Amino acid sequence: MSLKTIRTAALWLLTVVLAAGGGYFWATYKVDLDFSQIKPRVSVYNKSMPQDFSDVDFSLFWEVWDRLEQTYLEPEKLNSREMVYGAIEGMVASAGDPYTVFLPPKDNQQAKEDLNGAFEGVGIQLGYKKETVAVIAPLEGMPAKAAGVRAGDIIVNIKDDKKGIDTDTMGMTLQEAVDIIRGPKGTPVILTLLRGEQRPFEVSIVRETIVVPSVELSYLDNSQTASISGVLESGGQLAHLKLYRFGERTQGEWDKAVSDIVLRQAQVKGVILDLRNNPGGFLQGSIDLSSEFIGDGVVVQQQGRWTTETYSVSKKGKLIGEPVVVLVNQGSASASEIMAGALRDRIGAKLVGVRTFGKGTVQDALDLRQNAGLHVTVARWLLPEGDWIHEDGLEPDVEVELSEDGSEDTQLIEAVRQF
Repeated sequence: MSLKTIRTAALWLLTVVLAAGGGYFWATYKVDLDFSQIKPRVSVYNKSMPQDFSDVDFSLFWEVWDRLEQTYLEPEKLNSREMVYGAIEGMVASAGDPYTVFLPPKDNQQAKEDLNGAFEGVGIQLGYKKETVAVIAPLEGMPAKAAGVRAGDIIVNIKDDKKGIDTDTMGMTLQEAVDIIRGPKGTPVILTLLRGEQRPFEVSIVRETIVVPSVELSYLDNSQTASISGVLESGGQLAHLKLYRFGERTQGEWDKAVSDIVLRQAQVKGVILDLRNNPGGFLQGSIDLSSEFIGDGVVVQQQGRWTTETYSVSKKGKLIGEPVVVLVNQGSASASEIMAGALRDRIGAKLVGVRTFGKGTVQDALDLRQNAGLHVTVARWLLPEGDWIHEDGLEPDVEVELSEDGSEDTQLIEAVRQF
């Protein structure tokens, strides 16, 4: 008996049972029935056919399903749940937006781990450059960074012998790339990278447990390296406030760092806000942290499908009036671009470094049944002056490349010189 026949029979039987059972229930209990006490056990969706579906025949879907089950050479490899997930993934991917994705349970859990800041992998944040999987940022102190992976590298192939995978990334979603690159601690993965005009090259990376801090604070003064010595001619200190992400741990770590700066305010002559290799995270986080420096008014605008919302300063900041310079690079994306752009537009903060990544859209992260998830692009975000920097990024006020040999942080040195 075919699956189609089974479905038809089951539907007919269910209709009969519901009709009979419903009649019995109503006949027995209609006198004292209290509908407010009945808890529905089934979610009902009204899926009447939209007008633009007049030329869509869903029987094609079931025809393909039946053909697979009846004729595929290795039927044991067909998994009904995975087939449904794959169909949903394809439907969502048809939007043509790499940031609008369906996440099966495993991928949804990984996305939550990213924002929580703890997982096993190589320590890179991924995005897209010209529709190709690319490194937004290698995380400081992590295996990918140690192996020489840089922000902006294009990943053209991923190989994992233990998983039996050797695949190009053309057409690959971000979640597919993350799923392959992540793996148990101590196991290797090989990435083939494309960097600028160089020929593609392989990098082998051994996975580790990745615990990602959100904030790191240090102080610069004339006792630093020879490159910085003498720049702060009149003495004092600069707070070097590195912000790695806008995740679940960020606000607490940020508040602690800001309190330390306030305690030293008599010695601190300004703040270098370092957003290099910060791939973003929560939109609200960018608003809250920007409010630390901006007294009032607009931080960011969100231009949705039907409405445009304006998000203003969310609190009274502790660093309002403090001189600030912002460090950015090609790994600064999304929420970090919002913060950098807001500080530039609203308080005239200088941006130092190189052009940012250019992600100007907002995603709504939804939890679905069966622990699956759906990330949907719901809006563009605009800077206070109305700029949409998607794919273009933010151009720094002072453009500085890092030294080729990495012997000194030329961007940080230039940021110090702005005070």
